[in-house]
Amino acid sequence: MQTGALIVAAGMSSRMGEFKPMLNIGEISIAQRVVATFQQAGVEKIVMVTGHNAMELERHLARSGVIFLRNEKYRTTQMFDSACIGLAYLRDKCGRVLFTPVDIPLFTADTVRALLASDAPLACPVCNGKSGHPVLISAALIDPILRDSGENGLQGALARCGAELTPVPVPDGGILHDVDTPEDYHALLKYHNEQFVRPVVSVALAKEKPFFDHQTAMLLTLVEETHSVRAACQRMQMSYSTGWNTIRTLETQTNRGLVERSQGGAGGGKSRLTPEGKRLLQRYTEFAAAVRENAAALYAQYFSDLF
Repeated sequence: MQTGALIVAAGMSSRMGEFKPMLNIGEISIAQRVVATFQQAGVEKIVMVTGHNAMELERHLARSGVIFLRNEKYRTTQMFDSACIGLAYLRDKCGRVLFTPVDIPLFTADTVRALLASDAPLACPVCNGKSGHPVLISAALIDPILRDSGENGLQGALARCGAELTPVPVPDGGILHDVDTPEDYHALLKYHNEQFVRPVVSVALAKEKPFFDHQTAMLLTLVEETHSVRAACQRMQMSYSTGWNTIRTLETQTNRGLVERSQGGAGGGKSRLTPEGKRLLQRYTEFAAAVRENAAALYAQYFSDLF
């Protein structure tokens, strides 16, 4: 099954004094950097749970290929509650989930790959004897976590979920740097400015212009999952008209019917992928993963002695 990522970004940033997810590190925001790192590591499904300033954050990330869920009770609940919202959504869609709060933005794609390579049901990265994020959670552990009392938060639930936490040593100090206060933020900027260059690869299919990219793949995935173009667009902060225009362009460029529409009855109309649509989505997903994997190897070949 797929690997998913869960980013919790529902908090009020009260100690920071500013809205943390949208603070910049370099030329992109904290939230954009976390999403980009997961994508660079080949994570297929990225979910973000929002709360405080939800609409602003969702619009900020609207073209990032992220699925948005809301913790409407963010003012009176804890991070564990937001984590449960995301885990409940992902439990039957992914074989394993990488969890992180949004305010730990500088872990690397290599750290994510190391966690995935561990094949442990429950694992966390460790640098210089200290554990950090993201945490790898097998889908088999999600139900015990959801049933947990939540005492001592997610850390307590993980300790009681029935699996031993496997430490994965990594040379990545970014797993430890969070942003709770202005002092933390300045330390994070200093750490970021000392870090190395990384490859960033975007994969698209094109004729005269691109017509199939990560955003398109996410739209098709959510249409098949929800059986609704409208619901898929809502989860991506994409307008309904843009969603249908994307699908029509894709069908025109490929000369294939990719989305079936059924007329509504008492329960409303439904949409789902045709066999051709499913085949195209699967081929793109596999192709993009192979391109990213080869790009990482080529980067090491050509630039490892420079950066």
